[in-house]
Amino acid sequence: MVDLPEELVQLDREVVACRACPRLVAWREQVAAEKRRAYAAWDYWGRPVPGFGDPSARVVVLGLAPAAHGANRTGRMFTGDRSGDWLYASLNRTGFSNMAVSRARDDGLELTDAWITAAVRCAPPANKPSVEERDTCRGFLERELRLLRRRRVLVALGAFAWDAALRVLGPVRPKPRFGHMAEAMFPDGTSLVGSYHPSQQNTFTGRLTEPMLDAVFDRAKKLL
Repeated sequence: MVDLPEELVQLDREVVACRACPRLVAWREQVAAEKRRAYAAWDYWGRPVPGFGDPSARVVVLGLAPAAHGANRTGRMFTGDRSGDWLYASLNRTGFSNMAVSRARDDGLELTDAWITAAVRCAPPANKPSVEERDTCRGFLERELRLLRRRRVLVALGAFAWDAALRVLGPVRPKPRFGHMAEAMFPDGTSLVGSYHPSQQNTFTGRLTEPMLDAVFDRAKKLL
């Protein structure tokens, strides 16, 4: 387990304690109380989910928001759901993770040179946070990226994360369009790389394949 600098520890505390968005608070707690039958024995996290990884990371992976029965259950980004299965397997193949599967916060998974976070920290209904909820969470992301002082590449999983990154680290003119393997450069020198989100909608249909996702992280390594 990597020890975090005190500033990141404090940020984590503030994220976990946040109750700023009534709709999200109600939904995450409802899901945690009702549970999914397969996870009936679990003590759901049911709170905002902080970022996770190597505090010296040069690559930051930005997702949309915690999954209702994934990170909202386990308390760690992309842990315990199908999207996380794809993400961590790819990070393992490309050398950023010591494990290809992540099931729980204490399963021994560690990231090397990578940090995972999200534009919105609470599980949203239908996986669709509002613009207002995204903007409410923006301050957390801004602080987090400032504290990740060695970051050089930001990988945005999906258009929502791409737009959130541009709002936090931009502006970039003309505004770059999202696409798989799309790239842009922020004013501070950080590179932005786009990837289709490893959601079941994308992976089941073949819109995103394992080689496509691996190519994103191989590209991130080259940009370092």
